[in-house]
Amino acid sequence: MFSYKIKIMSGNTRKNVFIIHGTGGHPKENWFPWLKEQLEPMGCKVIIPQFPTPENQTPETWFKVLDRYRGEYTPETILVAHSLGSAFALRILENYSVRIKAAFLVSAPIGVRPIKNWDGDQPFIGKPFDWEVIRTRAGKFVVFHSEDDPMVGIGNGIELAKNLGAEFVRLPNAGHFNAKAGYTKFELLLEKIKELV
Repeated sequence: MFSYKIKIMSGNTRKNVFIIHGTGGHPKENWFPWLKEQLEPMGCKVIIPQFPTPENQTPETWFKVLDRYRGEYTPETILVAHSLGSAFALRILENYSVRIKAAFLVSAPIGVRPIKNWDGDQPFIGKPFDWEVIRTRAGKFVVFHSEDDPMVGIGNGIELAKNLGAEFVRLPNAGHFNAKAGYTKFELLLEKIKELV
């Protein structure tokens, strides 16, 4: 379906943190600006691309945007992704032949119903994920999911953590980890990232 190869940039030891939004998302929503503000003083370069959404929302159009940052995708990279952005992060790991430091996946839809935006998510989740390859492409995986997520059922988080052999952070009342659920800050995620930076 995709074929993307990224050349590893030698000599780049800065930790680049990519934050990837979901459907209808943008860089200024939810906890993204807050996380950027917290990580930059720690020496991280935080990149929050704007992907086309909801119009022209396909893996192909999103990879075209991400391609602009190819020089920043290094073994020191940390991926942080929310909602559909997490499904896209899995496609990045599947297709970019760089082993990165870590991937933090929040409220990820991977094809386990119920998923509220089932039809819109299909271009990203319709094809089976290559878990064997994905597992080799990050040094650490952490999956966050809430039991009361109204958008993406908890079964997605359970299955994702199992497929990745990931640390699974299961919370009871966090909704979709978005501003509507009170998540303009995400302290627990920050603590997990700080263990690596």
